[in-house]
Order: sequence, then structure tokens, then C-alpha cells
Amino acid sequence: MKNIRGKIAVVLVSILLGIILAIQFKTVNKTVGEGVLPTQRAQQLAIELKKVQEERDALIKALDEAENKIDQYERGEADNDVYVENLYKDLEKYRLLAGYVDIEGPGIILEIKDPPVDVQYGVEYSIVDDIDLILQTISVLNAAQAEAISINDQRYTAFTEIVRAADHIEVNGVSINSPIVIKAIGDPETLESALSIKRGIVWTFRYYNYDVNLIKDNNIRIPKYRKLVEFVYSKPVEEQAE
Repeated sequence: MKNIRGKIAVVLVSILLGIILAIQFKTVNKTVGEGVLPTQRAQQLAIELKKVQEERDALIKALDEAENKIDQYERGEADNDVYVENLYKDLEKYRLLAGYVDIEGPGIILEIKDPPVDVQYGVEYSIVDDIDLILQTISVLNAAQAEAISINDQRYTAFTEIVRAADHIEVNGVSINSPIVIKAIGDPETLESALSIKRGIVWTFRYYNYDVNLIKDNNIRIPKYRKLVEFVYSKPVEEQAE
């Protein structure tokens, strides 16, 4: 009887030890896995990101080459026909209005850097938290008759979205962050005055401790709008004969 009880005790102890060892093995394996897999995943994502960026750059280059060829064909046809030449001029004007043309001219450059960290209270905030100030700046520049505007070299058009996404800002679907550089082409004096008026945009940024630099420049270059806009629900209204 004692032998049977002893054997039962040994079996129970063995089972208990097996369970403990299994739990420890699972815990160690999970801990190691959490340390290694995210690192490998990060490296994999970095490689994929680089590949996508290279593909994007190649597509942009191909698009530029195609647009240059189209422009050459259009100019060639325009040189041979007065009617086609007038159509080409109208086309260029509407491309300019829509933002699908690289342009240059005089204007202003507004650079905005995040406030320094408040060491005493450990408070840190950035332009991402004050995205409405960027929207106000765009509105002021439009009111001052800016002919073209860009934010960190992203062309601002009627279709441009400026939204917060986690800890950064997205403009035309492209992530940007501090420093924010806003360029505007127009009358430099008018644009500078519109931003620098008492209690205006520049004053507001500096009031919140942003590092702001506003300069006039006679040779500002603003790139074209890259996204393709397709009208799915809208169509021109047909004029009815009276």
C-alpha cells in the first residue's frame, strides 16, 4: 500500500514539474520572440519602404518624361496652326489655375519651428497640435491674393487635404513635420504685410513660442500638384437653347 502511494506521489510530482517546465518554456519563448520578431519586422518594413520609395521616384521620373514629350507635341502642333496655338494657350492657363504646372516668381517664405521644450514643467508640443494655425495662414495668404502656395513643397490646391495623422501632418497624402516651410508667390510686400500685421499670423505663432522666420524672395519655385483628380459624381451642366 505504501509503495502504491509512493508511486502515485512520484507521478503527481512528475506531472507538476512537467507543467511548471512547460509554463517556463512558453514564457521564455514568448519573451525572446517579442524581442526578436519586431526587430526583424522593422528591418523588413524598412527594406520594403526603400523599395516603394525607389519605385515612386522612378514613376515620377517617367511621368515627367512623358509630360515633357506631350508638351513638345503640343507646342509643335501649336506652331503650325493658329487655332491650335490658341487652344494650347488656354490649356496652359487652366493647368496653371489647377496647379498642374511648376511655377516660379516673387513672394514670401515662412518657416515655422516647434517651440523649445519646457524643462521646468516637462511640457512639449508641436505644430501638429496647432494645425489650425497652418489653415489660418493659408486663408490669410489666399486673402492677400497669393497666386500659388506650397507647404513643405506640397502644392496647395482646392483639392489639398491638411489633416493630422498621429504625430505628424499629412498634406496631399504626404507626411510632413516640423519645421514647416510655407511658400507663396505673389506681391511680396502685400503677402508679408498680411502675415505681419499686429496680432496677425506671425504674432500668433510667436505668442505660442514658435520660432518663426518670414522673408521676401524674388525667385520662389513651387512644384506642381501631383495627385490625379477624377470627377465621379460631377458633370458639366448642359446649356439649354432658349
